[in-house]
Amino acid sequence: MQYSQSPSTARAALVDALRSAGAKDQSALRLIYDMTSAKLFGICLRICCDREAAEDVLQDVYVKIWRRAASFDPARASPISWMAIIARNAALDWCRREGRHAVLPADCAPETADDAPSADTSLEDAEQKSRLLGCMEGLSDNQSATIRRIFMDGMTYQHLSDNDGTPVGTLKSWVRRGLVQLKACLGDD
Repeated sequence: MQYSQSPSTARAALVDALRSAGAKDQSALRLIYDMTSAKLFGICLRICCDREAAEDVLQDVYVKIWRRAASFDPARASPISWMAIIARNAALDWCRREGRHAVLPADCAPETADDAPSADTSLEDAEQKSRLLGCMEGLSDNQSATIRRIFMDGMTYQHLSDNDGTPVGTLKSWVRRGLVQLKACLGDD
């Protein structure tokens, strides 16, 4: 199912669906799955670099979302960010269990079906990306690089620390401060 809602409408629908899932409404979980599975699968696939494993991890992600939906707080994070972190952590846990520590480049992922968004959705996405990149430029080099490597490349704090020699606590501080700055720069959206 493809959704061509505005970002604020989609966010509100996800918040409502998470509240309903928190009250154990199974149809709400189906709506959450329909709205987010492509994005969350992409995260799992990029980190695991194994389609079958990514599918298994994605199933685990939705079990976790179901169990934790009641604790979701829209004042602390957007629903897709909250779910993306669950997906990222589940994929990293799988990599640790399987002894896979290297994150392979995105081109290791097999081709998947292309559900290209509509032109207006593409324009909105480009606008949001431009805003995010502008805000990322306002961060220090350390904050920006660490946030990119943690959230976009799927690296763990420990792996970064081992590679760069920067203490884990310092990396976490850079990320925390950087995310606070990004939230302020981006506003409520």
